Amino acid sequence: MAPIAIVFGALLSVLGVALYIYTAMASVTALIPAFFGVPLILLGVLASYEKYRMHGMHGAALLGLIGFAVPLGRVIVASTRDGFAFGPGIVGSITMSALCLIFVGLCVKSFIDARVARKQKEAAAKTPQAPSSPAGL
Repeated sequence: MAPIAIVFGALLSVLGVALYIYTAMASVTALIPAFFGVPLILLGVLASYEKYRMHGMHGAALLGLIGFAVPLGRVIVASTRDGFAFGPGIVGSITMSALCLIFVGLCVKSFIDARVARKQKEAAAKTPQAPSSPAGL
């Protein structure tokens, strides 16, 4: 799952830089996706170490959840105002929110799969092994 965090962090970073360039570098706020992407990459790298995997991925999932909710909230608030138009900021916010939602969904699936695997491993360890028969019988 750590490589997926790195990929989504890179996608968010590219989105931020692309928005910044597309808007003629008018505002630093166009880089907001990159401000989420870079820490996501760092958490993915941290999670690539076995010792820090759980903490890194939970941090990445939390960051993804925030990266989903905040831009979506901004879009909802902006859509209630008069003169609402789908400009680069709205499209960027929707794209960021969608990327983060996909990432969080993959994280949840991974967490569930890890829990199921751990439970199966624990159950297998508790199951008594059948005694082996003596050779030649």
